[in-house]
Amino acid sequence: MKQAKDGIPIRIDTPNAVARQQTGFGDTSDYGELSGEYFTLKRGTDIAPLLAGLEDDLCQTPHWGYVLAGTLTVGFADGTEEVDSAGDLFYWPPGHTVRADEDSEIVMFSPQHEHSEVIDHMLAKMAGSA
Repeated sequence: MKQAKDGIPIRIDTPNAVARQQTGFGDTSDYGELSGEYFTLKRGTDIAPLLAGLEDDLCQTPHWGYVLAGTLTVGFADGTEEVDSAGDLFYWPPGHTVRADEDSEIVMFSPQHEHSEVIDHMLAKMAGSA
């Protein structure tokens, strides 16, 4: 299935970050439906505060993706960090957070149900209701 960036619905739209999520984009066997996602993150964007209240205050959804532009630092539950830059294909296991070191764009594929819950949690944090 081919999907243009502008055709992916926007779920989060702020001056610092735009998150697009295309649900029903495939199947990940152990997880069910897959969503295809396109994220735009401004330099300095750190999602850690928006993950507070989730298990271990981290995103517990696995992601498979590709960095189109920029550089991201991904922190993992074991305390290690990984720097992902433009041109890198990545897998982030459950238990991570992300910070944009430069203006960045990524494409990710995530279990739809699990990541929709994380995005809903982030939206509630942004609205001040979580």
